[in-house]
Amino acid sequence: MEFFIDIFNDALIDTLKLVPFLFVTYWVMELIEHMASDKSRAAIERAGHAGPLVGALLGALPQCGFSAAASTLYAGRVITVGTLIAVFLSTSDEMLPIFIAEQVDPIRIVQIIGLKALIGVIMGFVFDLIVRLTHRAGDGKPHIDELCEHDHCHCDDEEEHHSPLRSAVHHTLQVTLFIFLISLVLGGAIEWVGEEAIASFMQVHPTLSVIAASIVGLIPNCGASVVLTELYLEGTLSFGAAMGGLLVSAGIGLLVLVRTNRHVKQNLTIIGGLFLTGVIWGWLLQLLGVAL
Repeated sequence: MEFFIDIFNDALIDTLKLVPFLFVTYWVMELIEHMASDKSRAAIERAGHAGPLVGALLGALPQCGFSAAASTLYAGRVITVGTLIAVFLSTSDEMLPIFIAEQVDPIRIVQIIGLKALIGVIMGFVFDLIVRLTHRAGDGKPHIDELCEHDHCHCDDEEEHHSPLRSAVHHTLQVTLFIFLISLVLGGAIEWVGEEAIASFMQVHPTLSVIAASIVGLIPNCGASVVLTELYLEGTLSFGAAMGGLLVSAGIGLLVLVRTNRHVKQNLTIIGGLFLTGVIWGWLLQLLGVAL
């Protein structure tokens, strides 16, 4: 019983320390999205062939729902698949709030976000090139009307604006709960198995750790990026493995893609391509010995 009480207390104390930082971070992020979301959507719609570059840069900004917006735009064929991939890869999901809450060096945060954006740009153009070479670009025309008819979204209705403060509180409570539960599980696992044993496995099997992290990153839930970020900061997960998982961690963007885009084969191809991208770049970063 004492074992469980100690783990519970440690998880509770560690989690409560993060709450003020999480709340302030989410509030700022919500304010940015509240003021700039329409401009961001307009910019990505006008991007044309430069879509992956614009998408990666906008995806790197601290906006909670941009990956979901990009999925909707792709379903309506307003943006290319390369632009969608660029947004997914550069989006940090819950990584940034956790970094700030854990008081990670700002330079290190900028470097990691910049690397994600750079990979997003590169792979976005690669995906668009593959589509053009295989002659699968479609008619190049938007299909917003079909999308609206399918989802009965009432696009002409006046948008109901949400409160940034309320959204910040919601996000903070949700992620705080995830962190607490994850801390409980990880704390129990580490105490039971041993931190050295876990670290040794990750070091001995770097290939498997990248694959495992990339699979976790595909889970369309903020808990996935929370787990990956916490493991990375604890030193259990290498930088290459963590990046592999965080690259594919697009949050609810994947859920929105599956919901709005009716082409199942297309969705599976995009998800598969995203997974392979995370694994390949994770292995490459490990091979090159990159560590931030």
